[in-house]
Amino acid sequence: MSDDTPKLRMAPEPPEPPEHIARVLESEQRKLDMQREDELGFSLAPFRVGSVPYLNAVPLTRGLEDQVELHTPSKLAELLRDGKLDAALLSITEVLFNDGYDVLDGIGIASLGEVFSVLLAHKQPLEAMREVWVDTASCTSLNLLRVLLAERGLKPEFKPLPDYALAPKLDNVLLIGDRAIEFQRAPHQHQIWDLGEAWNELTKLPFVYAVWVLRRDKDTKPLRRVLRDAKAFGLDTLEHLISSRPEFDADFRRDYLGWHIHYHLTNDEKRGIAKFIELLRKHGNGPVYEPHYVS
Repeated sequence: MSDDTPKLRMAPEPPEPPEHIARVLESEQRKLDMQREDELGFSLAPFRVGSVPYLNAVPLTRGLEDQVELHTPSKLAELLRDGKLDAALLSITEVLFNDGYDVLDGIGIASLGEVFSVLLAHKQPLEAMREVWVDTASCTSLNLLRVLLAERGLKPEFKPLPDYALAPKLDNVLLIGDRAIEFQRAPHQHQIWDLGEAWNELTKLPFVYAVWVLRRDKDTKPLRRVLRDAKAFGLDTLEHLISSRPEFDADFRRDYLGWHIHYHLTNDEKRGIAKFIELLRKHGNGPVYEPHYVS
């Protein structure tokens, strides 16, 4: 054959439409997510772990939902103290007021400014308050309110809130979690003092509401790895959680989980914890212990 013979060329295949490529990538991502979820399934055994039944905790237990017990913070603290749990996502004060636990480094529930789910709903001016009804489910929220008011020279009487249904009728009430969100989004006659925003205005620091609290008398190294993997999975699939959760509406879930709340525990958050310890001691809430972080 002569070198002058024309060479045959294969016609290039038409490019895949962008929509098709997007569907393929989405399908592959779903497969990877299902694989990660399967790997986390039954991964907590033999450890017993508890968390709170609030929207803000959902990203930290991604893939572990069927293995984690859900209770209020105060009930989780009781179960951990009684040895019925090995770890729990607990109010930060549980480790500040009890020297015997470890804190899983790098993970927390925190805000830098408005948190939206920890608030004082009040009809009276702060300076005129003589009593505040409080949700006793979270020791941290109560003590945060206590030090914020004490920094203003205010020391009202705190009374336990017997029923959330009474909140709209009370002059001054501390609300937390999803119930606080529901109260704030519904019609009400109260002023709202967001405690995350108030803390940031006072200190210019983040506030850490909850951390993974671990029993120090247990070897929790395997558990720590699982909890870190669950957090990574939750944040990697945050958009899925936002679109699939039933609480409230998608726009609010996106703002709340993506803006109001963050889940890292770095030097800034630890400085916030240190400042909280300083103010707890200053205003007579003691003894207060330094947290012991483990990786």
